[in-house]
Amino acid sequence: MCCFTYWLKGKVVSTWPYSPVVKYPGYIINGCHYHTKECDMTCITQNSGVSILAGTMQIASSKDKNPVFGELCFYGVINEIWDLDYNMFRIPIFKCDWVDNKNGIKVYELGFTLVNFSKIGHKLDPFILASQAKQVFYVEDQLDPKWPIVLSIPPKDFNNMEGLDHFLDNCMEHHPFISSMPEVESFDAMDESKAIYMREDCEGIWIEK
Repeated sequence: MCCFTYWLKGKVVSTWPYSPVVKYPGYIINGCHYHTKECDMTCITQNSGVSILAGTMQIASSKDKNPVFGELCFYGVINEIWDLDYNMFRIPIFKCDWVDNKNGIKVYELGFTLVNFSKIGHKLDPFILASQAKQVFYVEDQLDPKWPIVLSIPPKDFNNMEGLDHFLDNCMEHHPFISSMPEVESFDAMDESKAIYMREDCEGIWIEK
């Protein structure tokens, strides 16, 4: 954590966060619902998988004198969710276990990416900003359970889902930039002459509530 806070202080903010750090079991951001790995173990769903595309210096071996700078995808699971309080604002971060990119990731012949969580790497750099995370899911391969398959899905809108009251009471939420929905004219106020989605070749049926 020391290295990360020094980096954050030098690159993003000029002060230190308040202590102690507040931790949460869940977080909602960018239409995705995240859990810690521990919280996932008590649920029937999986929400602790994350990936991040980061720029890094790549070398073929320790003797390589011509490193190449490029983007590399990292896969991991969330261990802890921290809320860094800087008084005027807060910065949520994820502390993760990351699969070693050299020995823990392989691409199947059909194009699927597989990971092995028994091969953990990047132990000195476990943190990412919550806004950087991309949600992924790990599906067990029946032929080789040690190498689950990486899958991703489009973000979901959790604001209108039922059954999340217990989770929302114990999680943080990243609020979108749009504070209110645009005004839409109600059906009762519409002029029937302007209704374009109306069939005129059959008799309508009125349904009373």
